[in-house]
Amino acid sequence: MGRRTRRAAALAAAGLLATSLQSLTAHAATPTRVDLKILVVDDGGPATAAIIAELAGQGTPYTVVNLNDANRPTINAAFLSDTVNGSPRAKFEGVVLPNDNPFPAGSAEMAALATYEASYGIRQVDAYTYAQPSVGLNWAQNPGYIGSLDGTQGAVTTQGTAGPFGYLKGSVPFEQPDPAVSTSYGFLATPLAQQAAGATFTPLVDAPIPGSTARGSLVGQYDHDGRSEMVITFVYNQYQQQYRLLARGIVDWVTKGVHLGYDRNYFEVQSDDLFMSDDRWDSTLKCTPGDVTCPPGTPETANPIRMTTDDEAYAKQWQTDHAFTIDWAYNGGGSEDWKSDHETTGDPLVDRFVADQSSFRFINHTYDHPFLGCVQNVSVVPWQCTKDASGNTVWVSQSTISNAIHDNVTWAAQKGLHIDQTELITGEHSGLVTLPEQPTDNPYLAPALNTNGVKWIASDNSREKNQRAVGNALTVPRYPMNVFYNAGTAQEETDEYNWIYTSAAQGGSGVCETSGNSTCLSAPLDEQTGYTSYIVPLETRIDMGHVLANDPRPHFVHQSNFAEGRIAYPVLESILSTYRGLHNDNTPLVSLKHSDIGAELQRRAAWNTAVTSGQVTAYQVGDTVTVSAPSGVQVQATMPNGTVQQQLIGTSAFGSSYAGSLSGWASRGLGQSAVTLKLNGSGNNGLSIVAVVVKAGAKLGITKPATKLPVPAGVRSAVPAGPGDTTRTKAAALVPGTGKPVPGKSATRTQKTGKAGRPGHK
Repeated sequence: MGRRTRRAAALAAAGLLATSLQSLTAHAATPTRVDLKILVVDDGGPATAAIIAELAGQGTPYTVVNLNDANRPTINAAFLSDTVNGSPRAKFEGVVLPNDNPFPAGSAEMAALATYEASYGIRQVDAYTYAQPSVGLNWAQNPGYIGSLDGTQGAVTTQGTAGPFGYLKGSVPFEQPDPAVSTSYGFLATPLAQQAAGATFTPLVDAPIPGSTARGSLVGQYDHDGRSEMVITFVYNQYQQQYRLLARGIVDWVTKGVHLGYDRNYFEVQSDDLFMSDDRWDSTLKCTPGDVTCPPGTPETANPIRMTTDDEAYAKQWQTDHAFTIDWAYNGGGSEDWKSDHETTGDPLVDRFVADQSSFRFINHTYDHPFLGCVQNVSVVPWQCTKDASGNTVWVSQSTISNAIHDNVTWAAQKGLHIDQTELITGEHSGLVTLPEQPTDNPYLAPALNTNGVKWIASDNSREKNQRAVGNALTVPRYPMNVFYNAGTAQEETDEYNWIYTSAAQGGSGVCETSGNSTCLSAPLDEQTGYTSYIVPLETRIDMGHVLANDPRPHFVHQSNFAEGRIAYPVLESILSTYRGLHNDNTPLVSLKHSDIGAELQRRAAWNTAVTSGQVTAYQVGDTVTVSAPSGVQVQATMPNGTVQQQLIGTSAFGSSYAGSLSGWASRGLGQSAVTLKLNGSGNNGLSIVAVVVKAGAKLGITKPATKLPVPAGVRSAVPAGPGDTTRTKAAALVPGTGKPVPGKSATRTQKTGKAGRPGHK
């Protein structure tokens, strides 16, 4: 079997839809080294920015050439390839262009890229381009469509499912967050009936053409002249659901399934305040009695919200029915308070959770939920840190912090409740920075964490997105959900939601107008229907944005949301059903425990630092991938099924199965200086085994320079899904207990401190 025949067989075995090189001849028998790095040619548009964001999020090395930079390097043969120890080297395993040809007419750079791609079997992504014959498509007319794609229902084709998008069930819905703002634009066209000699166009994702029974391509593979392009004919940004669904497949396609970094879909939910009784929102005062936002002298909540044994039984059965586990952050002192208030010696809720603990996971939330930062002065709004006579901040003591942690561990041991003592969630994430009131950590927090062996402490992602060290511990940033701690019913939630997210002119607090979060409701929601019709779908869209962003950070709600009206469940069910309706079973949601999330973020930080500082070298030669990284840094990679890690003697398993590939972390074997991965039996993933040279005058299928493409303002600048979408707006969270406090109707000067010496039960 000749070289070209072997290569074609390998491509067919991998199901990569590629054609063989027809105009090329063998140059040398020396195996080619292909570096595992992506070249991104960037024009400053949102489509290339989205792909860069995906590469960065996965931990996949890439090099950006900015076309708007006068000092950028010239793309030529020397930039793209060279020799190492006498063997040919391709410096990039894939190429991303803003369109099919972003260079001037007759550009030597485009010619160099085309020659490089044909010579080494390198693929090219056209991030956003016109439908036109030069990319294998008819013009978008008769039948065809040009314009907004908001609300369009795209679909993965049979070929797309068999290829790079096999993790999707089929549907690719285009979002439409604001009917008044266009957030998409594209070209729907059919493939040419008569392609150029040897060329093929394979639609991978398509959509119905309006006014026609035909379907037009949104994403397709155009094979021609020894080159392979992914042709994308719609524009997008990094946040939009239609792109997020396809992002993994785009990277897998351009790398032929062999690349550093990986992408998984995470959803973890933590419920705070288990065994506590949470204060209740007052729809008349528009605040929560016991919270720092209520007027002075307001009595504490007379009927706080607490789960019952029926709620525990419901939670247990719900988890089984939905194949999903909730983590419960518990406060033992809440149970002791409840027993005291009810003049009893037992707590049935604790008994039920302990008996059923194999169905749940538990996290230390401190014994009685004290505020562990500075000593709060709640006689002013917003509260301030108390100062001593010399003007120094008065801090909650180290012994108080340590006791709050240790006493809860002791209580759990006494009850027979199994926990991981390295995990901690402080009340309101207190002790950590709380801007603007407390700009630094409580200096006694770190030593208290060290004393109690805490390694993973929760932080508020709306305040601090990045993981950082606090003593010997690392933070685990959490997303607050717009399901409020002080709401036990949908009506309470909706009333408070209206107060927070409605303008003053509409009867709300007006804080949405002044907080930096520019999104307010156009009108108050109906209190009887607003939760189901608006809040649940919106929170689903916001949280799906996190889920599809390869982000393991947990989300959090409160035990009150699983009591009374059980308002957490509609949101969780909506997220789970939406996700599972879009993804195949080979791509399940990943729900990690608190410490595992922290460890994942820690590994990623070390890996990303090594990659961005140029300390990682990775390349493929034949069926072997070699990755060198600094000592102690684990390697993150995605490989075809069947890949194993080569050890000094024998092999070991690599990664785990996800989305049709193997992915995971790997460390050097004993006595090895690099991680070595052996691909499966075909020995090749479609990259050229040997260097080839294009014959003089060979056709390379270089298209004419692309003209400027339409990009709506709603794509160039991300449009938030709605109120509370802090990811797209970069605004402060207004969820009660996080970010900026929202005052009640008459909250002007003095406030009442809540039970257990803390402002409210959050």
